[in-house]
Amino acid sequence: MDSGDKLEMLRSLGATEVIDYTAEDFTRTGKTYDVIFDVVGKTPLGRAMRSLTDMGTYLLANPSIWRMLRGWWMARTSQRRFVAAAARRTVEELVFLKELAEAGELRTIIDRRYPLEQMAEAHAYVESGRKAGNVVVTVAEPQSPLDP
Repeated sequence: MDSGDKLEMLRSLGATEVIDYTAEDFTRTGKTYDVIFDVVGKTPLGRAMRSLTDMGTYLLANPSIWRMLRGWWMARTSQRRFVAAAARRTVEELVFLKELAEAGELRTIIDRRYPLEQMAEAHAYVESGRKAGNVVVTVAEPQSPLDP
């Protein structure tokens, strides 16, 4: 689920069904889903959980404490699963991601690159909601005072 101009990118990544949240409220269509992966958390949690199949799973990335508590409570009162987690940054997980990327199993989409000096502009672009993929901030290697 994303806005209209990003749907084709999601299909290219393998999504079998994409929904333009600016044009359709998936929680009001009557359809149910085995998995809902919510990256942003803008959909009301109760409606999202009711849009799952009886044994469906709701995955919430970047959860707030309130949404985690409410989701876990809702899951305890049904057979639906609620999974909320922020990314951990362990060496083992980074090595695993590196190996996936090297094997061609992990595709990344880079929308834009900004030099460190334009960090404010990069952040503003991300916050605008228009990004389609990742925004990369590049850091130049420090110059040695002995370099000409």
